[in-house]
Amino acid sequence: MAPGPLAQVLCQLPTSNDPNLLSRAIPNADAGIYRLRDDCALVQSVDFFTPMVDDPATFGRIAAANALSDLFAMGARPLTALNVVAFPKCLDREVLVEILKGGQEKVGEAGAVIVGGHTIEDDEPKYGLAVTGLADPAKLVSTVGARPGDVLLLTKPLGTGILATALKGEVLTEDDLRDAIRSMETLNQAAGEAMLEVGVHACTDITGFGLLGHALEMAEASQAGIVITAGSLQVFPQVLDMANIGLVPAGSYFNREHYLSRVVNRDELPPELVDILADPQTSGGLLMAVPPERLEALTTALCRRGVNPFTVGRVTDEHPGRLSVN
Repeated sequence: MAPGPLAQVLCQLPTSNDPNLLSRAIPNADAGIYRLRDDCALVQSVDFFTPMVDDPATFGRIAAANALSDLFAMGARPLTALNVVAFPKCLDREVLVEILKGGQEKVGEAGAVIVGGHTIEDDEPKYGLAVTGLADPAKLVSTVGARPGDVLLLTKPLGTGILATALKGEVLTEDDLRDAIRSMETLNQAAGEAMLEVGVHACTDITGFGLLGHALEMAEASQAGIVITAGSLQVFPQVLDMANIGLVPAGSYFNREHYLSRVVNRDELPPELVDILADPQTSGGLLMAVPPERLEALTTALCRRGVNPFTVGRVTDEHPGRLSVN
């Protein structure tokens, strides 16, 4: 639920003073949080977008996994979901049936239920979910709390935006994107469970603002600096090849414009590294700030659940709210 291109407009709107709206105190919160009682809070988010793959059911699964990710990033348990659909008159309705089946499959896998939804006619298909979950306010994880010395761990490789652009340009096929599609379809539920089991200081999911934007949002919210280790980044097969021939998504240029000025050593970064950092992800992994003494336990808990994490950097007390790359 992090802000998009309209963030500057939304920030001008009046804010609520309701003391139960816990997310008002969390800069760049991944979801809205409303306290129902001392030990229970409602956690809500919504996300939808246009297809990035041709197969309707695959698109449905990816969109659902992406929407649910905001809840897992905060340590919430999904409860219900509402379909959000825009669909053209000219397309066969069986396509929509398959999209919705794919979404329902992922919602069921997460232990939640589809309770309804809303559809409108549009020139281009769009699909996603409004999701609701529950969490103990005392156990919530957010972008706030990363501390100097923390290790930054990421649970999925990068590059889905670049690959989706190559697919749309018919340079690659869906078969070429097999690993990336499998990753985008994978819920961040297991990663969120491991996070709660071991305990981390902060977390966010990597989606439309790329690693660059979401890491900077954590730095800002935590009032700490973040150092990304370029050599530790993992990307899907063919990502670098596609970036080198210019197949970079439009969202990447927004991310550069909005976030690159807050990178301390931005002028030293090679173009291909900026492409990776700014690449908008769909259903990306969780970025966790974990104290060093818990790193081994967290890695073990993740691997036990079939998640293969990798370190991407660390939190520092230098340059609060900013990022550097080494």
